[in-house]
Amino acid sequence: MGSLETERKVVGWAATDSTGHLAPYTYSLRDTGPEDVFIKVISCGICHTDIHQIKNDLGMSHYPMVPGHEVVGEVVEVGSDVTKFKVGEVVGVGVIVGSCKNCHPCKSELEQYCNKKIWSYNDVYTDGKPTQGGFAESMVVDQKFVVRIPDGMSPEQAAPLLCAGLTVYSPLKHFGLKQSGLRGGILGLGGVGHMGVKIAKAMGHHVTVISSSDKKRVEAMEHLGADEYLVSSDVESMQKAADQLDYIIDTVPVVHPLEPYLSLLKLDGKLILMGVINTPLQFVTPMVMLGRKSITGSFIGSMKETEEMLEFCKEKGLASMIEVIKMDYINAAFERLEKNDVRYRFVVDVAGSKLIP
Repeated sequence: MGSLETERKVVGWAATDSTGHLAPYTYSLRDTGPEDVFIKVISCGICHTDIHQIKNDLGMSHYPMVPGHEVVGEVVEVGSDVTKFKVGEVVGVGVIVGSCKNCHPCKSELEQYCNKKIWSYNDVYTDGKPTQGGFAESMVVDQKFVVRIPDGMSPEQAAPLLCAGLTVYSPLKHFGLKQSGLRGGILGLGGVGHMGVKIAKAMGHHVTVISSSDKKRVEAMEHLGADEYLVSSDVESMQKAADQLDYIIDTVPVVHPLEPYLSLLKLDGKLILMGVINTPLQFVTPMVMLGRKSITGSFIGSMKETEEMLEFCKEKGLASMIEVIKMDYINAAFERLEKNDVRYRFVVDVAGSKLIP
């Protein structure tokens, strides 16, 4: 099908200032271009990054802003040059919806590291119009940045995988940490952390959850299948656990010391940072020098890795632990997320919500 002749008006829930309060907002979507897929949104997960953006924590927010970058929907229309997707298929859209396609990362199929990447919301598209995310009726997205959701995977289960699942899968693959028998640590048991435990266990790793208190021990061990649980303030337990881990996935999105966790890594161990923190972190250099340890970071994953990760999750029977909500609960959900009061990811049932109360 070609493009519709007129721009579509859609309703989403937008923040209009740094209070971050979301309310119904009507805006236009571009016509379906030759490479575009027009998607009716079914489900959209809530990520901690959404809070940073709607509240202008990073000082780069533009309003009105419709957040949401864990989007699953149904293909309603495809552009004339779209070959990957058909009307009626269930597809996903993640954190980015565009890139330059010419730079080294793009040509290496690592478009998430393109300096001209276009975020799925709070950005400007090539036509000069603001991008808006998945807490809305529909989206128009370049086919390059759309993935097929595997058959049998429910939309609400698939949504968090597009950010939380991918964010863990990509560095484990890139740093050669997929093989069975490794010992891994997951620091922070939120949306990304809980998928970290599940994915690492499915890869055959011995997994230690590291948390600031004992309150998540039962769920980490019994519900998620972690092998060990460390309370970071328990000095004796931390000392006993020194030099044991091949890697730690650090999902904590607030300022925290690095040295206690570096001490847990064995020779050549990696501390992989994933929390968005805009305040400098500190460590003394002997902590890395005396074990040839690495502090590194990773950002979501590529489109190719997204497809791989979804297939991996399907093959291993992995699912997110979620709480499904309607759109009219979204502001309360953001408040709860700020207090870590969710196990472990909110997902908005967009298609089943009344977007204009």
